Amino acid sequence: MSIRRFMDEYFRHFNARETVEAARAWQHHLDAGGKMFLAMGGAMSTAELGKILGRMIRADKIHAVSCTGANLEEDLFNLIANPEYRRVPNYRDLTPQQELALRDEGLNRVTDTCIPETAIDPIAQKLIDLACQTAKAQKAKFPYEYVYEMIEDGTLQRLAKIPLEESWVVAAHEKKLPIYTPGWEDSTLGNIFAAAVMSGKVPRHDVVKSGTMQMEHLVGWYREHEKHASIGFFQIGGGIAGDFAICAVPLILQDLKQPCNFWGYFAQISDSVTSYGSYSGAVPNEKITWHKLSPETPRFMINSDASIVAPLIFAYLLDENSGTRG
Repeated sequence: MSIRRFMDEYFRHFNARETVEAARAWQHHLDAGGKMFLAMGGAMSTAELGKILGRMIRADKIHAVSCTGANLEEDLFNLIANPEYRRVPNYRDLTPQQELALRDEGLNRVTDTCIPETAIDPIAQKLIDLACQTAKAQKAKFPYEYVYEMIEDGTLQRLAKIPLEESWVVAAHEKKLPIYTPGWEDSTLGNIFAAAVMSGKVPRHDVVKSGTMQMEHLVGWYREHEKHASIGFFQIGGGIAGDFAICAVPLILQDLKQPCNFWGYFAQISDSVTSYGSYSGAVPNEKITWHKLSPETPRFMINSDASIVAPLIFAYLLDENSGTRG
């Protein structure tokens, strides 16, 4: 039995029903000629979501991405050092002294997984080299463009320790997708870049294009594509990766005072509590008041763990084993 058939048969109520309906509506959106924008918070790259997210991108089911700087870089770290990662299944029981021991081994913990410093250093050094070259050429680039350059010059291929097919960033490069990283400075590579400028290794900050320049690029992308297709919005987690991207529509409508279509589909996986006033926990209807969605936009809120739900939805859409007997 395929995952799609299993979910259709057994995911009947509550968050399970919401998950299936969100997946079905996504498929209907694509079948009608629509495109899908993915916003991704959390530590999804370290959760190895790239193994299935890459397949989604290659299957033309996702057409642009907004993510945290951490998700952009951690896909690369996983690609070049996955066999060296340390798994810590008893992470809830660690004492401060055990955490200190991990730190002193050069291991940075993300829940049950430790990223070794050996994953970070080669990418960081390459970024600094590319930034210096860009400064010398009197140019500037978005963070993802530096990463794409690492792919195009063969750096990531030479360093990779797992198949390139397991990297969602490599898949995005193959499809020439834009990857927006609002607040990129809040990431390991963003910190290292800032320190490199401060120490004189890189001559100036503006070789990395600013957040407002990313917003202008995103608005241009949205306006170009909404001429031909309804654009949906699928959000993993909350925070800046989601709110930055979804604001493209109200910026066009309210600030540029130009016509455009609302987002044509919306779904979010979140475990945030609505009553605290957080963006992450806001119910989709609230976005109508902010000129992001219309009352007719299909809307779904799945209150669950994204590391479980996102792969299920992606597998539903890929439906790779639909012809097998179960």
